[in-house]
Amino acid sequence: MKGFLEEASAAARSAGALQKERLWSDVAISFKGEGEVDLVTEVDRGCEELIVARLKKAFPEHAFLAEENVYEKRDVPYKWIIDPLDGTTNYAHGYPWFCVSIGLEYEGEVVLGVIYHCMMDELFTAWKGGGAYLNGNPIRVSGREPLKRSLLATGFPYDRTRTNENNFLNFFNFQLAARAIRRAGAAALDLAYVAAGRLDGYWECKLKPWDVAAGSLLVAEAGGTVTNHAGLPYSVYDHRIVASNGVIHREMLDVLKPAEEG
Repeated sequence: MKGFLEEASAAARSAGALQKERLWSDVAISFKGEGEVDLVTEVDRGCEELIVARLKKAFPEHAFLAEENVYEKRDVPYKWIIDPLDGTTNYAHGYPWFCVSIGLEYEGEVVLGVIYHCMMDELFTAWKGGGAYLNGNPIRVSGREPLKRSLLATGFPYDRTRTNENNFLNFFNFQLAARAIRRAGAAALDLAYVAAGRLDGYWECKLKPWDVAAGSLLVAEAGGTVTNHAGLPYSVYDHRIVASNGVIHREMLDVLKPAEEG
């Protein structure tokens, strides 16, 4: 894992430097999909090009799955899963809460994760069986319980005004069950914060693999629990995630039941 981790960390730091340099400047913004709500900026695209170019040079035989471009499909064991700028809406508005997220999948299982929050110079890293770290120091999920004393995070899908799977009912129910909920707008950072014990739990729906690949591994390696909303083993290709410190996980699943059964 050492060579993979070094290259991914360097790529994440380079992309983070670009993000920090261009923040609060005139950045070209366009839209993906319908409704002009799913933003993409020139910085998203520039960061992805930078990351993919570096990793392709180091590992030319690997496959790539990333948010902004479609790459050649390859039947190979290793695949990089990349969100070059998680928190694009925040970035486009000059709100300094965003990150780079890079995961590495081996034969269908995520084995390495890197998340870089450039505004705080925080590099979160994890590898399968090796633990989770923040700037090289081990991190661990919180031990806080029960749910009513816990701080949670979540998010809402871009198409929330056009879909019944909008997370509104879950948000309402958790507002009654937990101490407080934060909705900061970057799924990868929410997961990193669960891993670091700053948040006690996180749930969301309608996510993509690049949103959660690195973060879900971080939580698991920090001693937490990650499942889908039904409590089943989690895959990054499952669009519903629940991540927690473990001790409040059952309570979180119980709160999610009404929406799941509905």
